[in-house]
Amino acid sequence: MSEDTDPDASTAQPAPARATKALAEEVPPPGWERAILEKLVLATLQEQRSARRWRTFVRLAWLGFFVVVVWLGFQQSVDKPGESPAHTAVVHIKGEIAADTVASAELLVPSLRSAFEDAGARAVVLRVNSPGGSPVQAGIVHDEILRLKALHKKPVYAVVEESCASAAYYIAVAADHIYVDKASIVGSIGVLFDGFGFTGVMEKIGIERRLLTAGGNKGILDPFSPETPEHRAFAQSLLDQIHRQFIAVVKAGRGTRLKDQQDGSDVFTGLFWNGEQAIALGLADQLGSLDYVAREVVHAEDIVDYTRQENVAERLVKRFGLAVGQGIARSVAPHPALRGMAP
Repeated sequence: MSEDTDPDASTAQPAPARATKALAEEVPPPGWERAILEKLVLATLQEQRSARRWRTFVRLAWLGFFVVVVWLGFQQSVDKPGESPAHTAVVHIKGEIAADTVASAELLVPSLRSAFEDAGARAVVLRVNSPGGSPVQAGIVHDEILRLKALHKKPVYAVVEESCASAAYYIAVAADHIYVDKASIVGSIGVLFDGFGFTGVMEKIGIERRLLTAGGNKGILDPFSPETPEHRAFAQSLLDQIHRQFIAVVKAGRGTRLKDQQDGSDVFTGLFWNGEQAIALGLADQLGSLDYVAREVVHAEDIVDYTRQENVAERLVKRFGLAVGQGIARSVAPHPALRGMAP
C-alpha cells in the first residue's frame, strides 16, 4: 500500500529554523555603525557650510549697504555749483505735492538751492504741472523760494502748463511773474478734508463699533462713529484757519495785481479758471511758455534742468533702511490694544 505524500513536505522547515533564518536576515551588515556616523558627520558639515554662507551673505549685504550710503554722501558733497555758461535754470513741480513724491519738499528744496547757487543761472523758472496737494509741503517750498530769491538776488518765474491748482498755486505765487497757456487750469484757492461715514451701514447690517479712547476727543473724525456738531465745528475751524493762511500767501505774492472781486471772495472760494481768465483776475500775468520765458524774458535760451530725481541707489537705501526699521519697530511695539495711545 502506498503512503499519501505532501508535495511541499520536502521544502517545509521547522518553526525554530524559520525564526533563526529571519533573525539572521535582520542583522545589519558589518560596519553599519561607521556608515551612520559618516552620514551624521557629513550632514553636520553641510549645515555648518550653509550657516557660514548665510553669515557671509548677510555681512556682504550690510557692507554693500554702507558702501552705497557713503557713495551717496560723497556724490552730494562733491555736487557743488560751479561756473557755467549763462542759462535759464528750471525746476519741475510735477504731479501731487506730497511727501515721498517727486514734488516733495525733500526733493524740490535741494533742486532750488542748486539752481540759485549756480553762477551761470540768470533766472530760475518753476515749470508747474500739478493739481496741488499738501499745504505743508507747499509752504516749505514757498518759503525756501522767498529765502533763496532774497539771498541770491535772482528773478523767479513760474510757467504753468496743464494745471497750477491749490498747493501748486501756493508755490507759484512766490515767483515774480506767472506765465500760463490760455487753456491752463489755475486757482482752486481753498482747503478740503474728505472722508466717509459708515455708521448707517453698520446699523443696518448689525455691526457694533467698539472704540476705547483715553481723552474725550481722541476719536474725532473716526469714520465708524457718529459725527458730533462739536467735532465738525472744530475740524471746520482748522480748515478755515489754513484757508486764511493760503489767502494771506496769495495776497502777499500777487499784491495789487489781484483784481477786486468783491474783496476777493470769488477768487478765494476754491474755484478755478483757464489761463485767460486767470490773467483777467490777476492770478497770472501773461501768456507764455518755458521757451518764451527763456528767450524773451531771461535772455538765456539754454535751459538747464535742476530737478532732483531720486535714483535707484537712494530708493534701495531707503527700502533697506525701512525694512530694518520695521523689524526693530515690530520687536519693540506695544500691545495692539495700546497702540491707539500714539498721537
